[in-house]
Amino acid sequence: MQNQLKIALVQSDLVWENPKQNRISFSNKIDEISDEVDVIVLPEMFTSAFTMEASKVAETMQGDTVLWMQKMASKTNAAIVGSLIISEENKYYNRLLFVEPSGKITYYNKRHTFTLAGEDKVFSAGNEKVIIDYKGWKICPLVCYDLRFPVWARNVENYDVLMYVANWPKPRISAWDALLKARAIENMSYVIGVNRVGVDGLNMEYSGHSAVYDVLGNIKTTFKPGKEQVEVVTLEKRHVEAYRNKLKFLNDKDTFTLL
Repeated sequence: MQNQLKIALVQSDLVWENPKQNRISFSNKIDEISDEVDVIVLPEMFTSAFTMEASKVAETMQGDTVLWMQKMASKTNAAIVGSLIISEENKYYNRLLFVEPSGKITYYNKRHTFTLAGEDKVFSAGNEKVIIDYKGWKICPLVCYDLRFPVWARNVENYDVLMYVANWPKPRISAWDALLKARAIENMSYVIGVNRVGVDGLNMEYSGHSAVYDVLGNIKTTFKPGKEQVEVVTLEKRHVEAYRNKLKFLNDKDTFTLL
């Protein structure tokens, strides 16, 4: 088990519906990370931005972006994380991929499709919560709109890290800030949120506010709103264990079954 986990959060602008250019951009940003890190986290739909024109940019699990993620994970000796549009069995998914240096891929399909933007009419929703065991850390990956649904994120698996990738717009960024902090406190876990910046092809503005919160809800990052930036944060297993053993809040959680 590894007692520390170093996470690089990549807060970036995205090129509208242009996977090739986005891969080039992220290759350059990742190459500039000077620290040795364990995980590199990119935003939601990092190859296309948050488009509902899935047919224009969808890829398969054997496509260029998946191969690129495997290549970058091997090159950096770090897991690469981000979501993209995947076409599979005549359906489209907003799929988060966790790609390890060995090439192993674990994926999570976004459960809560964003009805306000019509995502539910284009994309199939996932129905399985995923817990990734990586270097002795249990990581729960989720996507953007999932943040508004605490029951789905509830820490019944004793995970250590709750991770969100997002295209969360500036007009509702106060909710992003509040909910990330709340998820950390209620689940007694680190929470990571990586959001994009810039303006998309629909003229929607994004201000970032990417962040890491510890189990007490303290913010551990210093991202500048609206700016492209990479920040590296070291997570400490003893921080999680010490406060869970001292406070024992998770022992009092309610039991429930999702239908």
